[in-house]
Amino acid sequence: MTTVEGIVLKERSVGEQDKFIDILTKESGVLEISVKGARKINGRTGSSTQLLAYSRFCIDKRGNYMYLNSAEPIHIFYGLRESLTKISLASYFAEVMRFCIKPEAQNGDIMRLMLNCLHYLETGERDERLLKSVFELRLMSEIGYMPDVVACRSCGAYEPEELFFCIADGGFFCADCFENDSSADYMKIKLPVLSAVRHIVLADFGRLFNFRVSEGSQQRLSALAEAYMLTHLERSFGTLDFYKSIV
Repeated sequence: MTTVEGIVLKERSVGEQDKFIDILTKESGVLEISVKGARKINGRTGSSTQLLAYSRFCIDKRGNYMYLNSAEPIHIFYGLRESLTKISLASYFAEVMRFCIKPEAQNGDIMRLMLNCLHYLETGERDERLLKSVFELRLMSEIGYMPDVVACRSCGAYEPEELFFCIADGGFFCADCFENDSSADYMKIKLPVLSAVRHIVLADFGRLFNFRVSEGSQQRLSALAEAYMLTHLERSFGTLDFYKSIV
């Protein structure tokens, strides 16, 4: 028997009483677990196995399958269900994690990122758009797609007032050096947005959420972070489409 802490990313019903859950763990990436009797009114696993619950799971492995023996809730994130936008954004985070994180992948920072985003989303201590941008850019950095935001690729300028960020490869050119005839792959941004991107991808986790941006900068940051993630993952997400339809 193995005990792990994890966040429920998805539930799938099986038959009349059972279900499968996918959980994000620090030690073993995303695991699929069979939960027997989960849909009974008095099911013993209860809220511990519902979507976005953070719980401690005792798991039995039989062959290539894992079965839930017991579960104990750590934090259920009930506050997310008080707002349609909050639960929709959290569901988007969960769908992206299921796509990006494979079984046996070990990365405690990814687990920490998810927990922190859910915490700030539930409490309302950070703007939803800021959390979405932090999630998208930091996750991409953690899985190997960190953008190259150190300096202009031509002249080495560190703090250009205006620059062109390449969504496709993550680098940038200052306005003075940018000569691309087709700017389709580039997004024009200003220094405050670049500074925010640098903070998100480079800051220690203890300081990751400790920054603010203006309204105008947030709009550009949101557009850049979303475009960067979707371009490099090469797919769309239904939960994102729904979230954007209600905000």
